[in-house]
Amino acid sequence: MDQLLNYPVDAVIPAYPFEPDQFTGNPMFHINQNTCVMEYKKHEFLVPHRRNYYFMVFVKEGNSRHWIDMTPYRVKPNAFYFTNPQQVHLKEESTPFTGLTLTFTEEFLAMDDSGTLKQLPIIQARDSGHELILNEQDQVFIEDILGKLLAEYEAKNTWQQSMLLAYMKVLLIYLSRLYKQQFGPAANPTPGKQVLKSFLSKVDEWHRQLHEVTAYASMLNLSAGHLSELVKEQSGKPAIAHIHERLIVEAKRLLFHTEHSIKEIAFQLGFEDASYFNRFFKRLTQHTPISYRNTIREMYH
Repeated sequence: MDQLLNYPVDAVIPAYPFEPDQFTGNPMFHINQNTCVMEYKKHEFLVPHRRNYYFMVFVKEGNSRHWIDMTPYRVKPNAFYFTNPQQVHLKEESTPFTGLTLTFTEEFLAMDDSGTLKQLPIIQARDSGHELILNEQDQVFIEDILGKLLAEYEAKNTWQQSMLLAYMKVLLIYLSRLYKQQFGPAANPTPGKQVLKSFLSKVDEWHRQLHEVTAYASMLNLSAGHLSELVKEQSGKPAIAHIHERLIVEAKRLLFHTEHSIKEIAFQLGFEDASYFNRFFKRLTQHTPISYRNTIREMYH
């Protein structure tokens, strides 16, 4: 593990764009069957990066190691891994594996006019976990749906995107059921719950620029007081706490994965005053930013 912190550092954590494969040219969706080692260039290892698309992997056989944000994962056989565009990835080692990889964009999800897919737990998942352990029944079901997706993807028939979306809806609902089982049940959908989801989605998108509840209330056409009341009722925490927690998650990512100065990180997160950012971070974590960086890196050194 000594080499983990020796990666080259760019000015910002790079975000890799979605790249259509040469076979189909599909601009929003890709599925690939893997029966060997995934080919990574040497410089891609131990380099933190983001993907500006959703990334999912069904691992039938394999044993490699990677990081999502500040958490290491040892890839297991008969497991399903998933991340959203917010997470920071780091490949530590790669070994041969058998399975399938799925990638798709926000635009692909937006094809669902009802908006249901975007609200599913497997898509909304933030930092609860990124690994689903599958039993034999789960494996059979998921392999069957993935097989149908692969066949449709390679056939390039008319209305292909609609067919892919239909199969993906089944897959994502099934995975969301597993997510609820393995990471705790979610409350039944209510108007208040929908407000909470919309609020958290806006915080994900705007947390670097907007730090006040009033800004999000305006986006949702609510008063700040009413939004705070609904959010606390549904989550047990006031709205401002969610905004602060999201800022802390992003600050921890930058402190762990980059060599940016505290001032640079503060600026990237929308703080004009580095000293205020220091106080803010310490108040919520009981550590200064620099002590957190030193402590977390020592844990994995």
